[in-house]
Amino acid sequence: MISDTLPPFHLAVPVDDIDAARRFYGEVLGFDRGRSDERWTDWNVSGHQVVTHQVDGYAGAAAGTNPVDGHEVPVPHFGLVLSVDRFQELAGRLTAAGTDFVIEPYVRFEGEPGEQWTMFFLDPAGNALEFKAFRDLGQLFAV
Repeated sequence: MISDTLPPFHLAVPVDDIDAARRFYGEVLGFDRGRSDERWTDWNVSGHQVVTHQVDGYAGAAAGTNPVDGHEVPVPHFGLVLSVDRFQELAGRLTAAGTDFVIEPYVRFEGEPGEQWTMFFLDPAGNALEFKAFRDLGQLFAV
């Protein structure tokens, strides 16, 4: 069930270069910056708190991949479920910024339950992100 009032989640993400993370999450993704210090920054990710923490020697989070709809999905990953319009705007913003997509924006499970737009890319530290969109949010947990 999807609630009208979801509590915000908190996620801490390791990065190897806090300045590169600040450019990417702030300028490329367009998230509002919250509190920060020399080695960490809070981001407002549609009301959720994501914190980038500089970790010396960090070498990326990809543990592996899992096949989904004919693509190798990087695991772990995180992101947001957006409206289709916001998804398309973000895909355009990422393309204009020269983002190298792991999985380019496309419609997954087309014509099936759970049909969705999806895209995967990495932040500068190698953390995988997925952003997706449903024309019908009621399909989020469709089987």
